[in-house]
Amino acid sequence: MAVILVLILSLPIPSLAGTVKTGAEVLSEQNFLPLHGKRFALVTNQSAVVGGTHIIELMRQKGVHPALIFTPEHGLKGNAEDGVKLADDDSATIPVKSLYGVTKKPRPEDLKGIDLIVFDIQDAGVRFYTYISTMGLAMEAAAQAGIPFMVLDRPNPLGGEYVAGFVRDKIPGSFTSLYPIPLAHGMTVGELAGMIKGEAMLPGLARLELSVVRMQGWERGMRWPDTTLTWVATSPNLAALDSVLLYPGTGLLEGTGASEGRGSSTPFRLAGWPGIDASALAQRLNEQQLPGVRFSPVLFTPVRLPGISSAPKYRDREVAGVSISITDYRKLLPVETGVSVLKALQEALPEKARTAFFRGGFDDMAGSTVLRKALVAGLSAQQVELLWTPGVEAFLEQRRPYLLY
Repeated sequence: MAVILVLILSLPIPSLAGTVKTGAEVLSEQNFLPLHGKRFALVTNQSAVVGGTHIIELMRQKGVHPALIFTPEHGLKGNAEDGVKLADDDSATIPVKSLYGVTKKPRPEDLKGIDLIVFDIQDAGVRFYTYISTMGLAMEAAAQAGIPFMVLDRPNPLGGEYVAGFVRDKIPGSFTSLYPIPLAHGMTVGELAGMIKGEAMLPGLARLELSVVRMQGWERGMRWPDTTLTWVATSPNLAALDSVLLYPGTGLLEGTGASEGRGSSTPFRLAGWPGIDASALAQRLNEQQLPGVRFSPVLFTPVRLPGISSAPKYRDREVAGVSISITDYRKLLPVETGVSVLKALQEALPEKARTAFFRGGFDDMAGSTVLRKALVAGLSAQQVELLWTPGVEAFLEQRRPYLLY
């Protein structure tokens, strides 16, 4: 196991719900002391706030200024659509380099004269959400350049105890499935950074000097509402907290012919297909008594939403399906809910349409071919869950040395 320097810059406070301080807040309260006198690069976006103030502004107030800013998918302001390649902005007061454009990894020339890379981005806690891929590739670049890497830790919105879904197996690692971890991994970005390094999930990290500015007051059982922190949209379609909490499961619909609600005001809280029986679908899902959720039949029409969803599935066409309401966020099982929705939707289709249900990219998001093959073979959602359980149990043991809370 690799040694990771954990920075605790003030005495720990008692662990109480509602008193969570992010790593950025802890560092700000210490006037960003470790950054003084350093020429550092900041990997960040709009989600890096403390009490409504962005970390760049907090740094400015304390007389600390990044020499360079790196941005992930969706850009610095988080208002670029999924998959849109972004250019650098060298005209900005602080040069901004995109890690979702011509390159996804800091270039050696960008790191010349840089003493440290600092990472501060709120993640969604899902393997196929690309911010953790950006973090890992930036770690790799830091190791190659021989400079330290610092993570300002933030909560996993799904909590630290919920782990579910297939561990990415023999499918080649991609930007949306870079690590051999479960779909919902239950780790903070700081913990995950330690595991990526310690388990050699990317090459050349053994020599990386990694530090984590730890949160205060966060407990593993906390989901986002328990922190009382304000949710800031991490990307255009994860603006609402209910969408975030359902995303690990309903996000899988992106790899199918079904609508996941893009092109509406409630993405990832809708699921449907044109022409199916919405009432029957809702009834079938409600009969399963999935914990923490309720399904209502709905008709919706995805539309073009510039900057959010320019080309949603079934644009301007009526879709029949379900609206998903969270009744108890503590009991919610997002991945299991998503698999149940996949199963029910697939079986609601006419026989001919079922063959076109899964599309390219589904296996990559699922992390395995097993989920698709199991559903095609007729296995129930509960039987599918049993298939991923051994991998999850092994992962829970593997991650144990890297947990910071």
